[in-house]
Amino acid sequence: MDKKKSKDDPALAQNRKARFNYAIEETLEAGVVLTGTEIKSVRAGQITIGDGFVTINNGQAILTNVHIAAYENGNQFNVDPLRNRVLLLHKKQIARLTGLAKEPGVTIVPLKVYLKRGFAKVLIGVGRGKKQYDKRQSIKKRDQERDLNRRFKN
Repeated sequence: MDKKKSKDDPALAQNRKARFNYAIEETLEAGVVLTGTEIKSVRAGQITIGDGFVTINNGQAILTNVHIAAYENGNQFNVDPLRNRVLLLHKKQIARLTGLAKEPGVTIVPLKVYLKRGFAKVLIGVGRGKKQYDKRQSIKKRDQERDLNRRFKN
């Protein structure tokens, strides 16, 4: 039986490394300002957010270092794949993010890109960098859960 894909695809791109490298304390949903050919590429899943981060400049949240491939059927309206993109957030949310980002060791990273009612949304997370021993604990916990699931499956 064929499953129909819903119009709101769960995730077009995910940043799995972010949850490993950062302890995510808070998440926010933000819209992204994209051009016509960029949204077509995003819908095709040609987006990479692994190296991305969010900066706050002049009261605007800017998504930096996110690669959206050039639309193959595009024309002169194709833009630079690594250009900075403005995130759509309320002023209070931007003010809160500004305060949190000023703390040492805090980074704002994109966690997931998805479509919601036809619009591209980015789930951003406020994360505090993990130390090496915290990462080892995460690996150990993941391995233990995997072993338990294998045992109970049999």
